[in-house]
Amino acid sequence: MFRFICIVVFLITFLIVTIPVLAAEWLIGKFNPKARDMSSMYIVRWGFRSILKITGVQVTVIGEENVPDEPALFIGNHRSYFDILLTYSRCKRPMGYIAKKEMKRYLTLTLWMRRIYCLFLDRDDPKEGLKTILTAAEHIKNGVSICVFPEGTRNEGEELSMMPFKDGALKIATKTGCPIVPISMNNTAEMFENHFPRIKKTHVIIEYGKPIYPDELDKDTKKRIGSHVKGIIQETIRRNAALLEEN
Repeated sequence: MFRFICIVVFLITFLIVTIPVLAAEWLIGKFNPKARDMSSMYIVRWGFRSILKITGVQVTVIGEENVPDEPALFIGNHRSYFDILLTYSRCKRPMGYIAKKEMKRYLTLTLWMRRIYCLFLDRDDPKEGLKTILTAAEHIKNGVSICVFPEGTRNEGEELSMMPFKDGALKIATKTGCPIVPISMNNTAEMFENHFPRIKKTHVIIEYGKPIYPDELDKDTKKRIGSHVKGIIQETIRRNAALLEEN
């Protein structure tokens, strides 16, 4: 419980203390949007890294050299609230997430999410969902990467299982031609969800797959691109499970 309490205190303090920072960031953005974007990224990344340090998590990263130096669509499996912290804490360029619309209720948190280009998806409104996808595609064109968990929600099933992908998110890549980078994460639910409300010091593995360029795929694979990416992630998390057993 001690780690959980420390994280809650840190998060509340961060959201309160950075209210004037948000105002300063807004002002910076009026004159230099790129400087604001980088500043926002560094601040949020620092916050996430601080929280991860409190958890005591040991992170093994594989394939980070596969991340291209250009805006990309990151696609990952999703089992923990900490998946966002684990992935964003390693980003080297502006990156937003597609989050469920319910996250908009948390005022200061929502402001920071918007500042780093997060989008809020209404899963019950297909028309609004399409608008979100088109906005994400515009972000990609403007140099901002997007990270999506296409399972749609946290998978609470067996550790190596995956839920069906909602393929709409993959249209971000097919519309822009940007690379898709699979992110495979093992053991993240063991940090928190498997023994709520305790935060457990544990070992997780993150692997970045080789970028997939939709326009280089054959017609059949491009048509079922969601299943193709899911298959890569599924195979990777099964392979990496053996690395956890060795430790």
